[in-house]
Amino acid sequence: MSKRTFSIIFYSGVVFVCIIFLPSLIMPKSVTIFGGKLLGYWSKFCIKFFLATNIKIIGKENILINEKFFIACTHQSAFETFYLQAIFQGPKFILKKELTKIPIFGWYLKKIGSIAVERNKVSKENINFLNQIKISSQDNRPIVIFPQGTRTEPHERPSFKKGVTRIYNELNIHCLPVTINSGEVWPKNGDLKRKGNITISILKPIKPGLESDEFLNSLQNTMYDVLNKTSNPSSA
Repeated sequence: MSKRTFSIIFYSGVVFVCIIFLPSLIMPKSVTIFGGKLLGYWSKFCIKFFLATNIKIIGKENILINEKFFIACTHQSAFETFYLQAIFQGPKFILKKELTKIPIFGWYLKKIGSIAVERNKVSKENINFLNQIKISSQDNRPIVIFPQGTRTEPHERPSFKKGVTRIYNELNIHCLPVTINSGEVWPKNGDLKRKGNITISILKPIKPGLESDEFLNSLQNTMYDVLNKTSNPSSA
């Protein structure tokens, strides 16, 4: 199946769910969150049915119960932005502001409490970034940040942005690292791959209280070590 055909099918499903759940925009937030979970399961169905790809989750026992945490996740495709909603309860995403401007879909992002930033710009939203994070973290829904800053190719290992350290220091809660090698099936560029494997690794939480450099180095090294082990050698 071509990437274009897959995209048409996948995003048609996204649009369908968004239309069905339009009334949720004026209903309790929990209804909108349920719609997001459906999109997570839709992404799983499309990957498994159309691309004959196996999805394996390792480390579910590392998800903290009755404790606040935020998620630091690798980012290789659109898959994780949908499927994480099927694994975690009502995650809130830190994302680029352009996404919130998409008709209907952007309304949902705002409704579930996503935090928008303008990359490489100084804006009022970016200046108040940490304050938004702090306010947003007051409930028990985890915040998701992609510390690489943008989608990467499967073989790329860019240095993590310091924003993840600022969140770690400001919130003073556990950080739950998650690695996903989704780019080997649904890459940022190039053709889709069939009959592959997507491995989602939920790693042991990092306790609060580490020095900034120690936290960032530990997070990056640990996540890339795991990603290297779950990656296809041919993608390197």
